[in-house]
Amino acid sequence: MLHQTLSPDLTAPDLPIAAEDRVFLLLQGPHGPFFDRLGALLRDAGATVWRCGFNAGDEFFWSDKAHFIRHCGTMQDWPQHLDRILVEKQVTDIVLYGDVRPIHDIARSAARDDGLRVHVFEEGYLRPYWISYERGGSNGHSALLRIPLSQMRAALRDGGSEIRRPPAHWGDMRHHKFYGAFYHFMVLVANGRYRRYRGHRAISVAQEFRLNLRRFLMAPLFSLKTRLQWRRFKFAGWPYSLAPMQLEHDSNFLGHSPFTSNAQFIDLLTDQFARAAPRHHHLIFKAHPLEDGRAGNRAAIQAAAARHGVAGRVHYLRGGKLAEQLAHARSVITVNSTAAQQALWRGIPVKALGRAIYDKPGIVSDQTLADFLADPQPPDPQAYRVLRDYLLQTSQIPGGFYSRRSRAHALRLVADMILSPDDPYQALARGPVAHRHQIGDRIG
Repeated sequence: MLHQTLSPDLTAPDLPIAAEDRVFLLLQGPHGPFFDRLGALLRDAGATVWRCGFNAGDEFFWSDKAHFIRHCGTMQDWPQHLDRILVEKQVTDIVLYGDVRPIHDIARSAARDDGLRVHVFEEGYLRPYWISYERGGSNGHSALLRIPLSQMRAALRDGGSEIRRPPAHWGDMRHHKFYGAFYHFMVLVANGRYRRYRGHRAISVAQEFRLNLRRFLMAPLFSLKTRLQWRRFKFAGWPYSLAPMQLEHDSNFLGHSPFTSNAQFIDLLTDQFARAAPRHHHLIFKAHPLEDGRAGNRAAIQAAAARHGVAGRVHYLRGGKLAEQLAHARSVITVNSTAAQQALWRGIPVKALGRAIYDKPGIVSDQTLADFLADPQPPDPQAYRVLRDYLLQTSQIPGGFYSRRSRAHALRLVADMILSPDDPYQALARGPVAHRHQIGDRIG
């Protein structure tokens, strides 16, 4: 097989392979048609593209049925089945959406053993305008954790001015909710060939579908209630710290933090807040935009606030505009949410309790949680600017996975990046010839 191992030296690319000699295996992707469209582009470039599906939702969103492989066995059967696929299809590249769920964690290990390229997509580190594309791993497995700010600063190209943003509204959140509900509906009603399938989340497919459908249908009512609640908070005049919540089943939360549940994070933060924060300060837990109630966060927050004697000072906010809530916040405490990047961009002090790509000296506070809640120290704006510009010149792709407009914009860029011998960080380090996607060309 034509396997090249990704070098840890950012200036040394893999040896180039003609597209005609590349064989891609796509595993589970974002809900919806993103992976199907990506596979079509790779085929047009001359590559062979296979998709392995694990349920009826995966299969529905893949149009090239002649190159679709079903995994109808259990998770215990998957490593052996994957090895057989890699050998029989002569796979050179594996493409994943997220790298922590068990299916993908096994694939990453197999790829490392066989010297295969691993391409990982994720929601953008600089949401909501971007998606992330990396090789080898993302979040707590990302190469970014091993690249110091000094190396980033040396590699940066002068953009001349602030990098332009994509459109402020791709429309992805509405589409994301729809595709999530439809995907789980397909798994619920058409999974006859995949009777042994068990999702990587703790609840059943039927529960997942009901929660997705309820979230989709109830969105207007929840939005109205949140606006009224936020209006009351905003005009109360409280100094407050903001805690952006993450989905409890999110791979970044589970795989790269010391917590196994949101309740643990809530209790720790509420306890330290009660002990250390000034008595006139408040704490607001903000729900993730896709929160569906399965984790019981509201009840956990109320219970923790009562237990630690701060029931009148700790609040749960179901949604709302993060930018506006950050504009009034004194500080931000998170596990490892990408929402922290919006706070850092505004110069707001941030404390991270898990592994995160932005956890660099001078950017995220190194104070204890108690000291941070008492007197949070702001980030170094120049240090964060280096990280942000580095991300925008490398792994952050303008666009999204879900709406047609944002998906098309991202696909125009990522197919060439996947086919390149350089990963995004190598491309920037090696100079302008390798770095084909100049920052000014990232926005259409």
